[in-house]
Amino acid sequence: MVVMKMKFPFQKRVKLAQGLWLLSWCATVAGATTFTLGCLLKTELRRRAEVMDNTDIHIVPNTLMIVGLASLGINYFASKICQDALDAGRFPRWKDFLKPYFAVSCFFTVLMLLAVIMSYAMKGSLESSLKAGLRNGIRFYKDTDTPGRCFQKQNIDRLQMEFQCCGNTDFRDWFEVQWISNRYLDFSSKEVKDRIKSNVDGRYLVDGVPFSCCNPRSPRPCIQYRLTNNSAHYNYDYQTEELNIYLRGCREALVNYYMGLMNTIGAGVLSVFLLQASVLVSLRFLQTAMEAVAGKENTEIETEGYLLEKGVKETMMEYLNPVLTFLLLKNQVQEGEETTPGPATT
Repeated sequence: MVVMKMKFPFQKRVKLAQGLWLLSWCATVAGATTFTLGCLLKTELRRRAEVMDNTDIHIVPNTLMIVGLASLGINYFASKICQDALDAGRFPRWKDFLKPYFAVSCFFTVLMLLAVIMSYAMKGSLESSLKAGLRNGIRFYKDTDTPGRCFQKQNIDRLQMEFQCCGNTDFRDWFEVQWISNRYLDFSSKEVKDRIKSNVDGRYLVDGVPFSCCNPRSPRPCIQYRLTNNSAHYNYDYQTEELNIYLRGCREALVNYYMGLMNTIGAGVLSVFLLQASVLVSLRFLQTAMEAVAGKENTEIETEGYLLEKGVKETMMEYLNPVLTFLLLKNQVQEGEETTPGPATT
């Protein structure tokens, strides 16, 4: 069953080829933009690599860069095909090229759509990665003398100031770790000894936060130590008064930032996907309309173009059968090699 059959007089074919040539170059620019957006997202993710536990989220920018580069090649060839479609004598040389071309083009176009879906669906993976990464960052904040961690304090401080956040979930995360190095503790002090003894792990825990948690917009000088002790500060109530430190956790701040960035990029790439799909559909109509002209003396006759010569299922199987046959043969060869007995030994 032929899908979406249309009639194409000579003038309509010419206009289709000319319009598609222009559309393919627009899609080429869009492909370059997609690659650039992928590079931008990759760079932003790498900037915060020290507070991410894994790189699973990098599949989104990597996919965008791949489909962006593929789009450049796909649309370059589409423009060349459109040029030759204006000359019935030159178009037949593309006959053997077009079937694999459409298969590859459809693959990368679907991959582009998957990149859009992933840009919206990776929030859970991003959040879990940041949760573990920030937990380790706060834990190693004090290790300024440890190789490999000496810049952790600087990175966390810059992060909290730039994103106006404090801690992982909130500022209370700093209460659960020793973020002051033993190098700067006076172990002859009774207060230090009492705090260390009161902790089963022998850590110096305080109800305070680093200076980078301080909110400069607060009219009151920053209170970063003894946050839960009302008597330690004049006219202060920990439970009711708005603290003059950042209340939002850095995980929430980073998730909002990256998801906002990826959602914006996803919307842009979705428009590129629609443009790319339009190029492929139009090129398919042009191909089938021009194939009917092949071998005819009068190349200005009216022809019919269509999207699919058979049904969707039949067309998919036509492309998948060679792949499945190849994989089946490969599997049989591997099984034969495994069952082949080795040389006999005496």
